[in-house]
Amino acid sequence: MEVLNNILSAMVSFLFGPIMLTIFFGTGIFLTIRTRGIQFRKFGAAFRALYNGRKQNKGEGEINSLWAFAASLSACVGVANIAGVAAAIAVGGPGAIFWMWIAALIGMATKYCEIVLALFYREKDKEGVWRGGAMYVLSRGMQNKSLGRFLGGFFAIAASVVGLISCNMLQTNSVVSSLSTYNIPGWAVGLVFSFLTALVVIGGVKRLGRVTSVITPLMGCVYMLAGLVVLILNADQIIPAFGMIFRSAFTTHAAEGGFAGATLQVILRTGVSRGIMSNEAGLGSSAMIHATAQVEHPSDQGLLGIMEVFFDTIIVCTMTALVILTTGLWNSGLTSAALSTAAFSAGLPGEWGGIIVAVSTVMFCFSTLLSWFWYGETGAVFVFGEKAAPVFRVLWVIFAFLGSVVNISVVWNAADTVNGLMFIPNLISLWLFHGIVIKLTNERFGKGEQNQ
Repeated sequence: MEVLNNILSAMVSFLFGPIMLTIFFGTGIFLTIRTRGIQFRKFGAAFRALYNGRKQNKGEGEINSLWAFAASLSACVGVANIAGVAAAIAVGGPGAIFWMWIAALIGMATKYCEIVLALFYREKDKEGVWRGGAMYVLSRGMQNKSLGRFLGGFFAIAASVVGLISCNMLQTNSVVSSLSTYNIPGWAVGLVFSFLTALVVIGGVKRLGRVTSVITPLMGCVYMLAGLVVLILNADQIIPAFGMIFRSAFTTHAAEGGFAGATLQVILRTGVSRGIMSNEAGLGSSAMIHATAQVEHPSDQGLLGIMEVFFDTIIVCTMTALVILTTGLWNSGLTSAALSTAAFSAGLPGEWGGIIVAVSTVMFCFSTLLSWFWYGETGAVFVFGEKAAPVFRVLWVIFAFLGSVVNISVVWNAADTVNGLMFIPNLISLWLFHGIVIKLTNERFGKGEQNQ
């Protein structure tokens, strides 16, 4: 077991190391150039698409545009926004947040392209349900159908495994850990989570869309309002906090308090990696739910992908970072969720800080668990056919309970490894078929705006 764990650790280090992060970042820059900065040119249109999405029910699809956006955003906004941001600051210092922003700005183009391709290549399964994602892009788009099917199957299996372990069991386990201080039995948490999960997944993507359209704005408002209160109470520290972020982004940060110090390479790598893991740009996951949207043109839904990254990283992650920095605890030696909890506890009166983090963790984990069910099921259906859907839904509910009672520390590296492997076929699809995105973008917004 130790040998296997060491092998998996080495794979994780490579998959989330400098080489792969350079490829992720480079892909985002390339797509930004090819689309002539679609995320900047059409940012206003992307905002308007949020409003229009409420009444968007034209075109074929399963759920309306805004429901797909809400479901996708609920998968992105998770523990990474609480624990991941804190870990980035604890390892890379305040400057890591700057590079997290840069990764998000570049990742907006990547997310846009993923969604456009997913909608262009989506297809109906034998049950009449629209499905899409990198697996369909590769299998339908590549001239070598055997290779396309292999790469698509590789991505699909990885999505199902990541879903069951990392975005199901580990989410329930994180909730159990966050509620352990309140003496709530893990099995009780598992029963509640599995029951609520069953109520949603049994209704498929349409019920998922309805539920997440309520949960996503609710959990966002609770967390953001709590963070806003902390910032108001520490208003005099906001400008200095931004100063630390920009000053530390381009220079080695010396040891300070409980902070061990960080080189520029560590600061950059930490910020970029945490940004990618937070908004999932390049992973190809979000495209699977966006592919079910009722839209007349793929680029219309692609614009919502830009807003997805914006809200996840630029808004929610920045709020977490500012709470940590303005309360002065960033160099306390704490890390991950413990650092975020301490910062909110210091910034809010009484026990409210710990309660807010606990409630947010529960909501973020549950929303991630719900949305990733569709990603995992889509992968299972691609590989095993439509009959796999009901079986996978039962497995999803069972795994939601198992995460609360099983010691799953040994599967962390396995989950991270498979998660990292999802990037490879998805990035291949982006490089191979980005020309189609350009063609569709020109078709939707006018050829005069950008070159072929």
